[in-house]
Amino acid sequence: MSDPKCRDTDYIDFLIASPRSFTCTEAASVQPESNDPPAHDAFTRLLHRLEPDPETLWREAEPSVTKTRGVLVIDDSTLDKPYARKMELVSRHWSGKHKRVVMGINLITLLWTDGDRNIPCDYRLYDKGNDGLTKNDHMQTMLATAHTRGFEPACVVFDSWYSGLENLKTIRGLGWRWLTQLKVNRKVNLNRQGLRAVSETAISAEGTVVWLEGYGPVRVFKVVSQHGDIEYWATGDVAMTELERLVHAEKCWAIEEYHRTLKQCCGVERAQVRAGRAQRNHVGLAIRAFLRLSHHFFTTGVSCYEAKAGIVRSAVRAYIADPLYNFS
Repeated sequence: MSDPKCRDTDYIDFLIASPRSFTCTEAASVQPESNDPPAHDAFTRLLHRLEPDPETLWREAEPSVTKTRGVLVIDDSTLDKPYARKMELVSRHWSGKHKRVVMGINLITLLWTDGDRNIPCDYRLYDKGNDGLTKNDHMQTMLATAHTRGFEPACVVFDSWYSGLENLKTIRGLGWRWLTQLKVNRKVNLNRQGLRAVSETAISAEGTVVWLEGYGPVRVFKVVSQHGDIEYWATGDVAMTELERLVHAEKCWAIEEYHRTLKQCCGVERAQVRAGRAQRNHVGLAIRAFLRLSHHFFTTGVSCYEAKAGIVRSAVRAYIADPLYNFS
C-alpha cells in the first residue's frame, strides 16, 4: 500500500488559510507546486481514513491548560446544513442564531478557560438515532473524562438546558462546584413554604439559599439586566458570593466566542461530504485549527480574524506586485 499523499495537518493548514471554500477539491487546488501534488481524492480519502477521536484534540490541547485553575464550560451549537438531504448526522436542532429549529449537526464542546485562553478539550457530535446517547449523556461522559485527566476546575458552568438533576448530581459526585441558569418554572422551596416556581419565589441579587427539588440546598441569584430581563443563576455552593458568580458567569461567554470563531474562521459548517465519518473528521480537524489560531492569539495578541485576514492580504499583495490579468 502506498503512503498517503496528505496528512491531517495539511488539511488543518488548508482550513486556516482558506477564506471561503472548504471543499476537498479546493484543498487540492491550493497545494504548493510539486511533481506529484495530492489530488482532491487524497483529501477525500483522508477524511474517510482517519479515526474520529477527540483524544487527538486533547493531546494537542493539554499543554495549554492549567488543570487546577480556570473553569470548564459546556455548551452545544448547531452547525447549519440547510441544503443537506442525504448527509449523515444531520437532523433538526434548535439554533440560537436563527431562533428556530433548523437542519444541522449538533456539536457539544467542553471548553477550558481562565479568562485569557479558550481551549476546547473535548467534544461530541449528537447522533442519538445511531448511538442512542442524549446530550446529557455526552455531557456526563466528557466531565468524567475530564476528571480522569486530572482537572480540578474552580467551577463547571453551563446554561439551563443542561441543568437537569442527573447532571447536577454528576458534578457533585466528582467533587466540583457548578453554576448554571435555571428556567423560570424550576421548582424550589424557600424556608419550607412549599415548592414554587423560582420566578414566584423571593430571590435576592446577593443570592438566596433554597431547596432545589430532587437535589438539595442551592444558592440562587436573581439577575436583572438594564433592559429589565430577569435571569436566575444557581450554584450548589451555598457560600458562593455574587462577585464569584459574576466572575464565573463572564467566563461562560468564552464558549460563544469559540463557536463564532470556529464557524467564521475554521469552516466547521462547510464540509461538502455525506458520510458521517468524514463529517466527524472535518469537525475534529476544524476544532484543531481553532486551537492553533487561539494559540497564536495568546502568544502574539493577533486575533483569529486578523491572522486569517493576514493570509489573504499576503496573497493579494503578491498578486498586485505581479498581476496576471492585464492587456500586456
